[in-house]
Amino acid sequence: MPVMKIKNFSFTYAGVEAPSLKNITLPIEKNQITALIGPSGCGKSTLLRSMNRIHDLYPGNKYDGKINLLDLETGKYNNILAIKKENEFIQLRQQVGMIFQKPTPFPMSIFDNVAYGLKIAGIKNKTELSDRVEASLKGSALWKEVHDRLGKSAMGLSGGQQQRLCIARAVAVKPEVLLFDEPTSALDPISTGAIEELIVELKKDVSIAIVTHNMQQASRISDYTAFMYLGDLIEYDKTENIFLNPKEKRTEDYITGRFG
Repeated sequence: MPVMKIKNFSFTYAGVEAPSLKNITLPIEKNQITALIGPSGCGKSTLLRSMNRIHDLYPGNKYDGKINLLDLETGKYNNILAIKKENEFIQLRQQVGMIFQKPTPFPMSIFDNVAYGLKIAGIKNKTELSDRVEASLKGSALWKEVHDRLGKSAMGLSGGQQQRLCIARAVAVKPEVLLFDEPTSALDPISTGAIEELIVELKKDVSIAIVTHNMQQASRISDYTAFMYLGDLIEYDKTENIFLNPKEKRTEDYITGRFG
């Protein structure tokens, strides 16, 4: 069952005539990992960032179509492109969290980084805050490394630790979907392995979409794969089918390195 249904979706950047995304229809399945692959500039990150309306931080961008997000309480889908109020945007970004390519810890303590979204959500009880921060750090496999220095600045953590902290911060508010935009491209192989293990572990509780340039990563961790090219969705299927038996020649050429 999809937690998100993207339907006939197009996106055009402000001041540009041609759309960057054209008529995309794609499900994001519940408690599964969906990888978005394709060459640079094909629209992967543009699509990912549309899923929580982060483009709205810059005026003039244009959306068409629908991105329907499942309301887990009612079982109904709501079109996030209809959102206009500030408080609705805040709620959406708590439901659909985002992890960027470069770790983005806030210049504050490790504890306050993870508690930040919880406080915005209205949680003020110190015991509850402490419990949720601890649970999130344990969930992102960081607790053992930082439990004795929660009051220290997050900026002192290594790159891999900072990325896991950003994941803990996103997970703390219990999102329905997590979006990962090349989360390991700036990390060493050991940190990359740790983040990959963490993403696979997280899908028990959250649905995941990940943009990656790394074919091996997509084949290792994702359940579904979408191949994009020049703003079009060329092929979407279970990952094993995309990598072992793609239907489209362009998909096969890209995966086998014959693309271009």
